[in-house]
Amino acid sequence: MVRHTVRRFWVETLGCPKNQVDSDKIAGLLVGDGMVAAGAPEEADLVVVNTCAFIEEARWESVDTVLALRSAAAGAELVVTGCMAERYGDELAEALPEADRVAGFGVPVAIGQKPSEPSAASTAPPPFDLLNLPRPPAGAPWAYVKIAEGCDRRCGYCAIPSFRGPQRSRSAEAIVAEVEGLGVREAVLVAQDLASYGRDQGRGERGIVPLVESLGERVDWVRLLYLYPSDLTDPLIDAICATGVPYFDLSLQHVSRPLLARMRRWGDGDRFAARIAAIRSRWPEAVFRSNFIVGYPGETEADHDALLDFVAAASLDWCGFFAYSPEEGTHAVSLDGQVPPELAAERRRELAEVQDEITAAKRDRLIGREVVVLVDFPGLARSYREAPEIDGVISVPEDLAVGQFHTVRVLDALGPDLVAGAVSP
Repeated sequence: MVRHTVRRFWVETLGCPKNQVDSDKIAGLLVGDGMVAAGAPEEADLVVVNTCAFIEEARWESVDTVLALRSAAAGAELVVTGCMAERYGDELAEALPEADRVAGFGVPVAIGQKPSEPSAASTAPPPFDLLNLPRPPAGAPWAYVKIAEGCDRRCGYCAIPSFRGPQRSRSAEAIVAEVEGLGVREAVLVAQDLASYGRDQGRGERGIVPLVESLGERVDWVRLLYLYPSDLTDPLIDAICATGVPYFDLSLQHVSRPLLARMRRWGDGDRFAARIAAIRSRWPEAVFRSNFIVGYPGETEADHDALLDFVAAASLDWCGFFAYSPEEGTHAVSLDGQVPPELAAERRRELAEVQDEITAAKRDRLIGREVVVLVDFPGLARSYREAPEIDGVISVPEDLAVGQFHTVRVLDALGPDLVAGAVSP
């Protein structure tokens, strides 16, 4: 590999939007150290892989990515960071000799050296906090903004609190300053437990509401991802809708009350349905997304049928379905009633088929309507109904200015995606 006068870096991000924020801040840190971003991994002197460890499938993807990048960037320094590095530490370093370093969050080049490097192993991490590091301006008209780290809940299937720690909210002033510096039209707020923002600072239930209101005064759209259903209060609903993005990403996970109790989660299908109906009665144009786990220990055919019925009746705009993954150290691995993977996969397919028809029908009903869109890239846009990188997209004429809002008319629907034409002024 050709060495450059100025060192170049490449950051590969896996997993959720929260990881993307971490990667942006790592990139900002490296730029601050005098490095420049490479155009491809093969051109980099330093390759950083920000891994995901949420479920087994994500861990295997992380390992495969590390191996692929080791091959593609043979002469580069390869650093593994993110959730896998934090969760498994030296164990991961021993299992991945291809990596030059395995580092904890936000310290991609200083700690976490392989055990074979005794002189470097005692290097102290630099005194910075990844959560509050500055980040460069966004390269798109929207950006994820992490408002808190960690989680105080103990859901039966989730290991995140064990390596991300308890909830730690950022100051509202720091969040507002970050959004103003990003130069975006849309701020997408993310956290492990978004609606609990500020409680660890003694702000109570209204902690998130003033923040949403403040950001709504600074950017055109504010979108919230991952809302725990019991925390969806009327003031929060009104604050969300007032930003022009009546989009509700509700973390439901299932609808069977006994199964949710085994998950150590609140609620049931009747409560969820009532909350969704109440929002729709006040905001008929509201859009809903949720995720559900299938095959959790103890899930019966009756539980599965209840979830199928709920999905059909609730008519959510977007849904994701995930097969349960046993995670070391979680409550669920000790439960009886483990569901065979083949059965879980079958249940997942059944649910996806139901939801795909619902999503397609909702998109078909938009044909002929005028909608306001934000153009992300030439020829690609979104309305408030589509979260970036998660939901469908809207194809628009390529001459519509990127980073601007335009009114378009929907001409066709292709599954989850739409095709639209410009409306004359």
